[in-house]
Amino acid sequence: MTALGESSTAIETSGLGKRFGSHWALNDCTVSVPRGRVTALVGPNGAGKTTLLGLLLGLAVADRGSLEVLGSPVGRALAAPDDVSGFVDAPGLYPALTARKNLAALAALRAPGAPTADIDDLLEQVGLADVADDGVRGFSLGMRQRLGLAAALITMPRLLVLDEPANGLDPAGKRRVHETLARLAAEGTAVVLSSHRMDDLEAMCSDITILAVGRVVFSGPLGKLADRNGELDYRLVTSDTEAARQVAADTGGIQVLDTAGDQPDREVLVVRALVSDLDELVPRLVHAGIALRELTPVVSPLESAFLALTQQQAQESSR
Repeated sequence: MTALGESSTAIETSGLGKRFGSHWALNDCTVSVPRGRVTALVGPNGAGKTTLLGLLLGLAVADRGSLEVLGSPVGRALAAPDDVSGFVDAPGLYPALTARKNLAALAALRAPGAPTADIDDLLEQVGLADVADDGVRGFSLGMRQRLGLAAALITMPRLLVLDEPANGLDPAGKRRVHETLARLAAEGTAVVLSSHRMDDLEAMCSDITILAVGRVVFSGPLGKLADRNGELDYRLVTSDTEAARQVAADTGGIQVLDTAGDQPDREVLVVRALVSDLDELVPRLVHAGIALRELTPVVSPLESAFLALTQQQAQESSR
């Protein structure tokens, strides 16, 4: 929960810019990230995601513009507030130590009297309690990622910054991470994470910031981004493909694109339409006695909006 009188935003940037040589990795980056929510930071390779994550963690300093984190201006390297934690690229761990000793070593680096989370509780949260006394050298990538998350939570941060936290995770590991991040957000922590996996973002995040060629092209709730979509392509599987084709062709706004047989008894009809037109197609199929077995986007609405926005920005920048 946000404390009385505390700003509802965890991150505020205005005209933020970071240059490497003659290349501006970030250029006029302006964004506001709320507390108590999980925000995705996405963009094509080279969009500036890692650069922005590094600035948030105080690993670098901007060349222009302003950055405010948890109400404090950040104008020099290693100046991020103590309540900020996370990792970029991959978590830094001691491979010769056990999981438990890794967390204990990090806790010992805290200033005397500074609060730290319970190590056993953290290991339980990320699903590593059973291997707490095993050497990290033998951990899989997914196990290292989960231990990295536990390490970031040692300081009980109010802003958690994670770079590809679901990388290498199996379904059980993903569920653990999702549950942990959701709980943190419910308790008021702002979580910012990057990922190339749109399915992970849809499962974990409530908000999204999209970068393209160093600029913010969208920032806001996931639902608002999905609403920007126009027509999408959908897979339509029914009990009678040819009859469904005719019904779809006779429905206004529906464009029939193709059929493809995945299996002999399961033909797929591909249609292009607005969501409002699908709302008309579905009852028509039911009225015609055609069973609807699947209706899914060929590309998710989130991915479709992401591709449209980033491609548009790239084209404008190349002019």
